[in-house]
Amino acid sequence: MAKSRSELREKIMVILYQIDIYKKNKMTYEVEDVIKENLEIDNDFVKDIVYGVITYEKEINDIANSYMNNWNIERIDRTGAAILRMAIYELKYTDTPSVVVINEAVELAKKYSDDSVRKIINAVLDRMINE
Repeated sequence: MAKSRSELREKIMVILYQIDIYKKNKMTYEVEDVIKENLEIDNDFVKDIVYGVITYEKEINDIANSYMNNWNIERIDRTGAAILRMAIYELKYTDTPSVVVINEAVELAKKYSDDSVRKIINAVLDRMINE
């Protein structure tokens, strides 16, 4: 059965989180294998976002950090960072309406991060689209 975009974003968050853990622990991994472990069917939306975030991670981190006051993306929890990176990538490199991106990111943050991280994600994305 096909998954909704919301369900796919949740999978993307998990994939990006896992890749972040692998990188931090200097473990070897194949992006394709991490995707396959988390998704039973091949999905272009998931691949586009995952590979896009990986490709533009430094730029995405710089964007996130430029909108945070006295914080940076490395200080928020890894789940929150995965959500924020995914949302920034979607805002910058896809045609997804900004209201959808922000709503989806905030909903994921409500479910997986604490309130302070949710507020940071919301503020960064809001500042990004209003500039």
